[in-house]
Amino acid sequence: LQKELLKYKQEARNLQGIKCIVFQDALQQRLAQQDASVLQLKQELLRANMDKEELHNQNIDLQRKVEERNRLLAEYKKELGQKDRHLQQHQTKLDEMLRQLSEASYQQVDLERELEHKEALLAQCMKREAEE
Repeated sequence: LQKELLKYKQEARNLQGIKCIVFQDALQQRLAQQDASVLQLKQELLRANMDKEELHNQNIDLQRKVEERNRLLAEYKKELGQKDRHLQQHQTKLDEMLRQLSEASYQQVDLERELEHKEALLAQCMKREAEE
């Protein structure tokens, strides 16, 4: 019985040792998998951070471009406003000149009628004088 007990104890120790080795191997394998997963996650995080930084820089660049375009748009609006004012001034002057031209045309017509009337009177006077 003693021998059998020792034999079973020895077997139990062997089995315990094998069990520990298998457990350690499984544990090491599991740790290696987790290390690989952690490394992969770190690489993905690094890529994500680089992408985020690139997007941030692109966003800053786009904001700068939008501000520049807004500044140009404000300048163009200012120039357009000035040109509108000049156009209104020129339109007012043109309207005034057209009015004056119209008045001058009416005066010319009146003066031409008056001239015709006076020429007719002069012709009558000359005719009377010639008759006398």
